[in-house]
Amino acid sequence: MRILYHLPLSPYSRKVRLVLGEKRLPFELKIERVWENRPEYLDRNPAGTVPMLQEENGLCIPHSWVICEYLEEAYPDTPLLGRTLAERVEVRRLVAWFDEKFGGEVSRPLLNEKVLKRISKRGNPDGAALRAGYAHIRAHLPYIDWLAETRQWLAGNMLSMADFAAAAHLSSLDYLGDVDWARAPAAKDWYARIKSRPCFRALLQDRVTGINPPAHYADLDF
Repeated sequence: MRILYHLPLSPYSRKVRLVLGEKRLPFELKIERVWENRPEYLDRNPAGTVPMLQEENGLCIPHSWVICEYLEEAYPDTPLLGRTLAERVEVRRLVAWFDEKFGGEVSRPLLNEKVLKRISKRGNPDGAALRAGYAHIRAHLPYIDWLAETRQWLAGNMLSMADFAAAAHLSSLDYLGDVDWARAPAAKDWYARIKSRPCFRALLQDRVTGINPPAHYADLDF
């Protein structure tokens, strides 16, 4: 069986889960507590990060973007990178924006301070990091709202990896109640559409001990 090593609220793990689900590729999930630095895991993924995909033939693929590119090449029947060169550029641009810009300024600080520190017992949240994360999400939401308002899907006319990258980050933050959807009504409508897809169901069942999501988190009608 194909295995995905992950953490439930890791947006990078969630992105890969969504891509696997959309491509209808069966897989087993295994939680990897990266702070434990298991030697067996480090042997296969020296970076010690999640996600990591292990194929049935034993091939180990680390890093969410490397995994997604691999899945697109190995299982092309459900294309998620676009059809034309211009479409592929835009999809890749947005995936990079969400994973690097949005991830670095919003997802990482908020999830690290509110979740990872708690479950790994690494101290109390840093108030300054939280305030910076909240300021950045307020600044970035209008751009996401503009994308959702002016396009059928975030990168253009077709559902793509850009939508799954965005949904992975926003769903992790939505679990914490940190997305003010009232400030981004078009993005809210887009998110309602994408979280109604079959590949999203497993994500909406995720729970982290001691941290309960808001009531709307698993509500397909918001």
